[in-house]
Amino acid sequence: MNSGPSQDALFYALCLILPLSALVARRLPIRQVAKMAIAWIAIFALALLLATQRHRVAAAWSSLHEAVFGTNSRVSGRTMRIPMAEDGHFWADVSINGATRRMLIDSGATTTAISASTAAAAGIAVDERGFPEVISTANGAIAALPGVAAQVTIGGITARDLPVIVSPAFGDTNVLGMNFLSQLKAWRVEGRDLVLIPVAG
Repeated sequence: MNSGPSQDALFYALCLILPLSALVARRLPIRQVAKMAIAWIAIFALALLLATQRHRVAAAWSSLHEAVFGTNSRVSGRTMRIPMAEDGHFWADVSINGATRRMLIDSGATTTAISASTAAAAGIAVDERGFPEVISTANGAIAALPGVAAQVTIGGITARDLPVIVSPAFGDTNVLGMNFLSQLKAWRVEGRDLVLIPVAG
């Protein structure tokens, strides 16, 4: 059963009230209580921000790490054009380690996301004992595990060692995200075509 916004708010309020009530019960000077209360509120707010925006924080950290230390992933190939589908999105046949799947190209997705069946077909191993990444989708928050695709090919463009996230909750949907697009020399929409230009294009 999914909890509603009011239930979530009540839970968070109780989590905050408990340490604050403990401070009041100690009968400390009001100024000291106020300082400690502000500190607890700040800690709680930071923890709540990290919990609700974990995927964005992880993406920002990944981008910073790549900027400082570089990345093993690389994209090369020839420029290609992808026509817009009838649903208004851009879809393309993509080969992941030799397994071909029709994928949605989504600039709103931080990381390339694939289904568990696609990962299995592509031979991508994930650490099921690892801590899952919680991401927000149109259907709510879901847990996904990280993996790496040795080779992702779309048309004449190939990305190597591309990080992906894997979850059974994706169903049959596979998404090529910004961690692929951001490594291109350029990408843009021209009329009803999506143009992908690799660094070596």
